[in-house]
Amino acid sequence: MSRFFIALLPPQDIQEYANQIKQYFAENYASRHAQKSPPHVTLQPPFEWVDNNVSVLEASLSEFASKQKSLPMTLSGFAAFPPRVIYIDVVKTPELLSLQADLMNHLEASLGIVDEVGKKRPFAPHMTVAFRDLTRQNFKAAWPEFENRQLYFEFTADKLTLLIHDGRRWNIKSEFAFLS
Repeated sequence: MSRFFIALLPPQDIQEYANQIKQYFAENYASRHAQKSPPHVTLQPPFEWVDNNVSVLEASLSEFASKQKSLPMTLSGFAAFPPRVIYIDVVKTPELLSLQADLMNHLEASLGIVDEVGKKRPFAPHMTVAFRDLTRQNFKAAWPEFENRQLYFEFTADKLTLLIHDGRRWNIKSEFAFLS
């Protein structure tokens, strides 16, 4: 069994910007955990899947993605899930909410993958820059610095990304292009 999750990744220039923020948190607030994955917006949280059955998972994601339209994405400022998480805020658009809900339904219907936690709380799209190992004290120090910090990016998400955990960090396993 391996651990996987499914996400939207921004273009390389935005990933580099987000990685600089993550590095800043590592150096100034001893929060390194966010560096264990590329900058992303999670659509399907981590789940376990049988290694010798990955082709079935990939075929299902390919089929799903091939029916989706590319969608505009907007990153605007910073937000937080106190007392531990600081993230780049992702604007909730009807297209993004619909894509995430459709993906969850597809995964449950075709593969039996269910996010029980996600069923209990609404989808909150975000791009994490500090979490888990950010102490409460460091959150209190960092949040005022980022709370009103300006950030604005627009891009088009045109593919789903399947990430796999290698025991230490998350890596891109495969990508699935949208219709257009």
